[in-house]
Amino acid sequence: MKPLFFSSLLILVISISSCDFKKKNKEIAVVQTKTVEIDSVIFSFSFLGCNRVDKGDVYDSIPSTANKYVLERIFDEINALPRRPEIFFFLGDMVLAATTKAKLNTQLKAWKALYENDSISKSGIEMVAVPGNHEMLYGKKLKVKKKKKKEKVQIPLAGSTDIWLKYMKPYMPADRDTVPSSNKMDNRLTYAFVRKNIAFVVMNTDSYNLPTKKNKYGKEGMTPTSWIIDKVNEFKADKGIEHIFVLGHKPYYINNKTETGHGGLPAGPILWPALEEARVVAMLSAHKHDYQRWQPINKELGGGTYQIIAGNGGSKGAAPFFGYSTISIMASGKVKLTSVGFCKGDPYTEPVPQNPTKLRDAVELTWTQNPNVFLPSYKKCD
Repeated sequence: MKPLFFSSLLILVISISSCDFKKKNKEIAVVQTKTVEIDSVIFSFSFLGCNRVDKGDVYDSIPSTANKYVLERIFDEINALPRRPEIFFFLGDMVLAATTKAKLNTQLKAWKALYENDSISKSGIEMVAVPGNHEMLYGKKLKVKKKKKKEKVQIPLAGSTDIWLKYMKPYMPADRDTVPSSNKMDNRLTYAFVRKNIAFVVMNTDSYNLPTKKNKYGKEGMTPTSWIIDKVNEFKADKGIEHIFVLGHKPYYINNKTETGHGGLPAGPILWPALEEARVVAMLSAHKHDYQRWQPINKELGGGTYQIIAGNGGSKGAAPFFGYSTISIMASGKVKLTSVGFCKGDPYTEPVPQNPTKLRDAVELTWTQNPNVFLPSYKKCD
């Protein structure tokens, strides 16, 4: 009888274990399902800058001066995404201009027509256009202080803001909070707005026009730093805001080194410490015709704001691939960045449908130190 009792007990144990195993599997499946739901994207936005062609590559058939193949391909790819981004930021240098008001007027008008004729304009994605130096400045030979020879420098193009607003105002958020302007400073292109629990501060990094004789040309990149600092602090204090991003054409860090003047953001030394203090997630920019990402660490804060350069939108330069980047805000609170692109042609305006778009960078933007950086290597694109 003992063997029979043992067998019965064994069967009972196996049956109970089997039930427990099925129950555990069911619980695990439920947890996994919930995890997937928690990690779902609740909001995303894409961004790029610098698509204009060089002066020698301007053709009458492309009055917008855009690298048309690259621009339309990126538009089509974003529009075809299974989950489209809520916003698409164009971070400056969409046209060549940089000379006269007439050229700026003609090129922006043509760019707007190009965009409106593309299906992405009817996709429901909010397009936000940000001016760059090629929209706001122009080159002129002037005597540089402490130097005897004249050098070509970029100075504000008077009237450029009005021309920008004439064509690009529909691509600036209607609910934006704009910096107050005065008879001395025109700050209409620096503003802030909120979507869900995300705050955006958009900077005109390239000019304002001073109508006084002493400041005939104004000063390059005089961003309204006090207003921007007050705004990011306001967002930081708002319990409904969980993520802050600052966007502008010019970056402060290039190749992991601070840059000011034409190469970088003149207001950087004032702004960057304030952005870190307010725990801004990232400064998103272009200007440098490349894709770069890293995190200048603030040891006192235990982490740091990211500098992301997405200037690989189609202009001639060092970037081995052309493409766009996307930041996704997850329901779990995580912030994820992806950057995709295709190997550019030779010349850079050549259509390359045979070159597939691939994932080039993917990282979670953690506040603590992130050793995973993307600095230029300029290796052959694959």
